[in-house]
Amino acid sequence: MIASRHVGKISPIVLGTWRFQEWSMTAAEMAAFVEGAAEVGVTTVDTADIYGDYQGEAALGDALRRSAGLRDRLQLVTKCGIRLKSARWPDLRVKHYDCSRGYIAAQVENSLRSLSTDRIDLLLLHRPDPLLDADEVAEAFCALKQSGKVRTFGVSNYHPHQVELLQSRLPFPLVVNQIEFSLLRTDPLADGTLDQCQKMRIVPMAWSPLAAGRLFSQGDERGLAVGEVLQRIGRETGLTPEQVALAWLMRHPSGVVPVIGTGKLERVRLAIAAANHSLDRQHWYELLEATMGCEVA
Repeated sequence: MIASRHVGKISPIVLGTWRFQEWSMTAAEMAAFVEGAAEVGVTTVDTADIYGDYQGEAALGDALRRSAGLRDRLQLVTKCGIRLKSARWPDLRVKHYDCSRGYIAAQVENSLRSLSTDRIDLLLLHRPDPLLDADEVAEAFCALKQSGKVRTFGVSNYHPHQVELLQSRLPFPLVVNQIEFSLLRTDPLADGTLDQCQKMRIVPMAWSPLAAGRLFSQGDERGLAVGEVLQRIGRETGLTPEQVALAWLMRHPSGVVPVIGTGKLERVRLAIAAANHSLDRQHWYELLEATMGCEVA
């Protein structure tokens, strides 16, 4: 578990549910899958209000109701702040972001109902909003925390200066920044994001940790180059290439937690096993060299 006096326990791997609708599972099958993931140690489940055309949270909530006691074994993470055009919201003319106090409060109520729960363990602002008023967000967060509806808070896809602005208005720490980070998206290593996470003890959750399959795509030259090194290191370590890719992320001292989007329990087991492997420093740099296309300076 990734432990913090602020966020409590987050499992080393997070189960991402943005593709739940694609898996064509019944509620009972979904409940069995989430329960199976929890049994092997993946107890943190990530969702968002917009997933599945605003139906993802309800699908997850329906699954949780099918398994007595399952909710209490999980840490539920959800996100708000993106407003997508949808037939469910006919008044929306344009995709936009909304981190206003009223919208945050309303979406939390929607999430609680959809997830069939009385509290959210971690609420994230899904994307930076250029119109974000940090004082207003702080008021919303403080009210939600005081009411017990949300236990902890964080952000997603935020740059360091945006985290600093919001943190400056809060009397409690932001505990997570969910970012895109993989062997084909290494910006967080150089743009200060992971440095800030380490400095402020913010947990970096990495979405799309396998670069949406591009690591092994025949049509992606860079992905193929990295994939060849992953396979070689896999043979040397007894890991699968996917496990090596996850271990590379988790080797960073900021404590990266990959968010995996799979409906197969075997892949969940392999991912949690990768969390128990500390990648050799030279292997780590070989993969960095492969994705950079050159030696480090």
